[in-house]
Amino acid sequence: MACNLPISEIYRAAQALRDVARHPRLIGVTNLSDSAQVYLKPENLQYTGSFKLRGAYYKISQLSDQEKARGVIACSAGNHAQGVALGATHNGIKSVICLPAGAPLSKVEATKKLGAEVVLVPGVYDDAYQRALELQKEKGYTLVHPFDDPKVIAGQGTIGLEILDEMPNVEAVIVPIGGGGLISGVAMAIKELRPEVKVYGVQSAGAPSMEESVKGGHIKRLEQVSTIADGIAVKEPGVNTFDLVNRYVDDIVTVTDDETAAAILTLIERQKLIAEGAGAVSVAAAMFNKLPIEGKRVVSLVSGGNIDVNFLNRIISRGLAKTGRAVTLTIDLDDKPGQLSGVCGVVGELGGNIISVVHDRIDPVAHVNGCSLRIELETRNAEHIQEIKDGLTQKGYRVR
Repeated sequence: MACNLPISEIYRAAQALRDVARHPRLIGVTNLSDSAQVYLKPENLQYTGSFKLRGAYYKISQLSDQEKARGVIACSAGNHAQGVALGATHNGIKSVICLPAGAPLSKVEATKKLGAEVVLVPGVYDDAYQRALELQKEKGYTLVHPFDDPKVIAGQGTIGLEILDEMPNVEAVIVPIGGGGLISGVAMAIKELRPEVKVYGVQSAGAPSMEESVKGGHIKRLEQVSTIADGIAVKEPGVNTFDLVNRYVDDIVTVTDDETAAAILTLIERQKLIAEGAGAVSVAAAMFNKLPIEGKRVVSLVSGGNIDVNFLNRIISRGLAKTGRAVTLTIDLDDKPGQLSGVCGVVGELGGNIISVVHDRIDPVAHVNGCSLRIELETRNAEHIQEIKDGLTQKGYRVR
């Protein structure tokens, strides 16, 4: 079924959001790619920390008085929840939000503070969606779908208008994909006005529902999803978004959790921006050469920055490992004096910084008269790690 969404709807959404949403300026040229001129559209700086405010607010603003009186309900991994909560509170109506029980605590608390009633549902987004449908029927609420609604899509499409307005000579735009609402709106706005501009989508390798659906020629529901990018952990794309993606998106690629973690870390270090996993996948695609963007002016859309602080610590550690900034080596030693000192001397001479040491005499893999040494190091990059391993090997130490 074709989605009936005229470009004029996106312009109406832009007018409605003119004094409500932030319109963050492009950042760049950045140093995130050696082969392309990569700019960032930082929707992580949006009110509520995500682009979701745009679609949710526009949808709510277009409800009838009767629908507003009944209140609204939504399901979300967190960002759409905050957009709906803010939009409903701003319009003086009740909002009920169903969230997956595993949603980051920061998102749950932020949603409550914006005035919504929160219902935590065991499982992932799709389970929360089913519970929202049940409550909608029971209470008569109006459902504000997080991505498969033409007015929500129109609200997200205002980002595309802003990109073209600020950078008329853009050659490619990279957009994260979960259910597809963001890329549907952005791609439609860009392709209707500048069809020569490439629009690329990025999904997590652990939740490639849109990619597999497009390649298969029909909507596909995944049995399970697993990704650090909780905001795009969607098992099944929408009917409207599937249609629009097929019409307007040039290609879809995936990135791994390690690549996403590295992108989060790089955004912190080089751009001083905090991005959640879902917001960083577009940057990861540019960083790890997943797309044909060599020599082009590219905008990567950083869709959100609502990441739990405790989880961020784990992501940083993973990002350090992915980029060769941290490594754990296991070394088999003879159990005799001076071995630990010798290893530390080699590592120190080669510029490695030892963070922790575990000396294990009962490691079942070690020789009966030997022991194992596990050392955690801070390093410069993958080449530095190899230099240290080679240096240890040359000194007669056995690195596993």
